[in-house]
Amino acid sequence: MWPIIMAILRRNAVYITLPIAGVVGFIGYNLESLLSDKYTPYSKSIQENRAERLTEDLANATQVEKLRLKENVLERNLSPSLQKKM
Repeated sequence: MWPIIMAILRRNAVYITLPIAGVVGFIGYNLESLLSDKYTPYSKSIQENRAERLTEDLANATQVEKLRLKENVLERNLSPSLQKKM
């Protein structure tokens, strides 16, 4: 009897596995929704973060001191052998 049942199952495996996979997936999905915590904390959207950053940059742009060089540009990275001797 078993060889006949196995032959039928082997011949119709495609038609048998899809409904079984669907039932297992449905049960697993519902079981996961019952057991897991669905709470997701709120976080700001990317657009909100960008808007805040831009407003902070605009506010900080008015408080910038003037940039002036305190020394000659050519003396900035002068090698020790070329420095002035005092």
